Amino acid sequence: MTEQYVQYVLDLQDVDETRIAVVGGKGAHLGGLSRIEDVRVPDGFCVTTDAFRRIMAEVPSIDDRLEQLSRVEADDLVAIRALSAQIRQAIEETAVPDDLAAAITRALARLGEGAACAVRSSATAEDLPTASFAGQQDTYLNVVGPAAILRHVSRCWASLFTERAVIYRRRNGIDHRTVHMAVVVQRMVFPHAAGILFTADPVTGNRKVATVDAGFGLGEALVSGLVNPDVFKVRDGEVVSRAVAAKQRAVRALPGGGTREVAVDARQQEQPALTDAQVVRLVRLGRRIEAHFGRPQDIEWCLADDGFRIVQSRPITTLFPIPETDDQENHVYVSVGHQQMMTDPMKPLGISVWQLTAMVPMPTAGGRLFVDVTRRLASSASRAGLLDIMGKGDPLMRDALETVLDREGFVPALPDAAPAGPPKSGGPAPIETDPAVVTELIERSQASIAALERDIRTKTGPALFDFLLEAFQEHKRVLGDPLSMQAIMAGMEATWWLNDKLREWLGEKNAADTLTLSAPGNITSKMGLALLDVADVIRPWPQVVAYLEGVEDEGFLEELAKLPGGSEARDAIEAYLDRYGMRCVGEIDITRPRWRERPTALVPVILDNVRNFGPGAAERRFEQGRHRARQMEQDVLSRLRALPDGDRKADETKRMIDRVRTFIGYREYPKYGIVSRYFLYKQALLKEADRLVGAGVLREKEDIFHLTFHELHEVVRSNHVDDALIRQRKEAFRSYQALTPPRVLTSDGEALTGSYRRDDVPDGALTGLAVSAGTVEGRARVVLDMAQADLEAGDILVTTATDPSWSPLFVAIAGLVTEVGGLMTHGAVIAREYGLPAVVGVERATRLIRDGQRIRVHGSDGYVEILS
Repeated sequence: MTEQYVQYVLDLQDVDETRIAVVGGKGAHLGGLSRIEDVRVPDGFCVTTDAFRRIMAEVPSIDDRLEQLSRVEADDLVAIRALSAQIRQAIEETAVPDDLAAAITRALARLGEGAACAVRSSATAEDLPTASFAGQQDTYLNVVGPAAILRHVSRCWASLFTERAVIYRRRNGIDHRTVHMAVVVQRMVFPHAAGILFTADPVTGNRKVATVDAGFGLGEALVSGLVNPDVFKVRDGEVVSRAVAAKQRAVRALPGGGTREVAVDARQQEQPALTDAQVVRLVRLGRRIEAHFGRPQDIEWCLADDGFRIVQSRPITTLFPIPETDDQENHVYVSVGHQQMMTDPMKPLGISVWQLTAMVPMPTAGGRLFVDVTRRLASSASRAGLLDIMGKGDPLMRDALETVLDREGFVPALPDAAPAGPPKSGGPAPIETDPAVVTELIERSQASIAALERDIRTKTGPALFDFLLEAFQEHKRVLGDPLSMQAIMAGMEATWWLNDKLREWLGEKNAADTLTLSAPGNITSKMGLALLDVADVIRPWPQVVAYLEGVEDEGFLEELAKLPGGSEARDAIEAYLDRYGMRCVGEIDITRPRWRERPTALVPVILDNVRNFGPGAAERRFEQGRHRARQMEQDVLSRLRALPDGDRKADETKRMIDRVRTFIGYREYPKYGIVSRYFLYKQALLKEADRLVGAGVLREKEDIFHLTFHELHEVVRSNHVDDALIRQRKEAFRSYQALTPPRVLTSDGEALTGSYRRDDVPDGALTGLAVSAGTVEGRARVVLDMAQADLEAGDILVTTATDPSWSPLFVAIAGLVTEVGGLMTHGAVIAREYGLPAVVGVERATRLIRDGQRIRVHGSDGYVEILS
């Protein structure tokens, strides 16, 4: 064998998954497949990436063109189309060097003189665990003769630069110049039937259900959408469902090369392409392939006279991962992100710090946190309480859990625990309706945070981590303070009582929404109003306003002081940051940039407030809310007294109104305490990161975000870091960003989002959860990034989810629609506080509602109408 032959061509039998850099993803997987017992792969070889680099070196001006392509904006489709077409044409027109052509021709001779072949692209960024690149490059079937095969190898090289492949790489953050193209050449299979096998259900995510799509002839008929396939589902070695389609067309190979679409004989059209026994046998092969690669696979197969051939296998990258467990039992997990209004992935440091400060264990999957509720669902006593609290917060979460409970036998039935002794005397006594309780709780929290801020300053190196582990215990002690929990529950229970009783007695829907307007002590609503006060300081100074409109640099506060009125503006913004600068979007992840670190995030909101409001708006809005709540209270009590037994009902209601107004504002304070602590932890950890960068241990300080807390502790102790681990974590995080987390996830991999069981919503309306009463009509502003918001008075904010950091936007809007949320989540609480009609939990709202459309939000009934 010559050195040249080894360099440019490798037999499929000589490669495996470790050789992606040499033979691309498809070639590496096919090589791996060929080594699995009983799995048959058509004979063939790979034209390696060395051959691709050799041909690219011959292409005129290729470096300049690739440089141009890398500079084009991702959404400039016209420029991408033109440049990618030029690059493809240049590659196809470049002659294959004689020595390379000879190496390919020699390999072809081993497949047999005049053998028909499939010529298939195999890029190095393809069939990866994090990005499948399915369909991004080209495949050519039934290619006959060396000249034709060489021509199609060139086409495969060129297909690295199809428009769709270029865009896909841009969206996945992959540099065009780092990707190379190998080509797989295999003996052609002429099948009776072909199709795709998913070893996990691609729709539900269930890892125990395999799905087989099958049609007659070549698989291209299915891939191109020419025919509807037969669909079989298999579980535990048995076909559990089948849908046989009328397959009127098929793609068949032509004798002289190429393929043709043909009509299927009328007598055969409605016959299944596979028997049940063949389907089960195919799935058995698929399970073997899945076990080899260690994850669910998307497998292309053919059925010829002498059995199944596997022509491709790639990971299914769209499945949401499953939390790892030490057992084989069934588990049911609920999403923490849906409760915390942060469904984006978290980085490893953020996950580990949240886990270390959380009150219950939280397994992870796909960069998200979950809670295992299996045992609570298994006991009838705890199940009812869990479903009740979940349903009150988010009906979709409850529906998803009930769907799992309907799966007979999935959740084991555990006996209710027998009482260990004489019954207790009714649990803790309810707290008095006394504002001093809230004052005391806030003072306790502030004293604890002040002690943390004082003591953490002197801690460095490994001693910092020992200190932080103790601080995390204090964090949990404050968070789990029984009095704090009682205060939170007192406000929530009073809300539920008022809504239930006033609907029963007076027919009032969501009465608590108005009765809680401008409730005292809500730190999050104060945060929104305080930014109106900042706008009041800035509004009189036109030069300050003009300067802020062009701000991009995070150091803008220093320059601001040089302008007339700039010192006052800077002081107002600084004072706001001193109080609220620890907050940010997605603040449960300690790695997210805080407003104090990135104050430019607040500038668009300040400018909106300058434009949309007049002086004194904050105090005016608060007083208007308090006045409306007082009027509502008087009206409700007056109407109750006119009822039978009215004095009793009015007295009970008055007690509950006082109770809800005493405690509901405190609902937001514990989160404020958490993020205040997080900011102090983060500042201390970043100082360690700066030291590690200075010592040459880390490349950049943000690398610590991709390590867990304990891993970072070890890096600080040893002054050594695993760079490969950080690169791997960064790649994994990018892949997690493309995943949509489910509300409920099972250990089988089934991802459930829940559905509304309602028949009281008009046709065409979008169903959600009513969380803040009233009806409003206005222009929809679909905002995915708070920093990009451009709101005018009367706009309705439509977004994925809102956490407390979004509350400064609430003062400028007339209504709220979110995809994620519940009755007591932050967006709902603040919407009620400001009197904004709001509907949350509207699935796909940001895609179904277009920016600028006119919509009507029915905040009392829980639906949204699209008017234009």
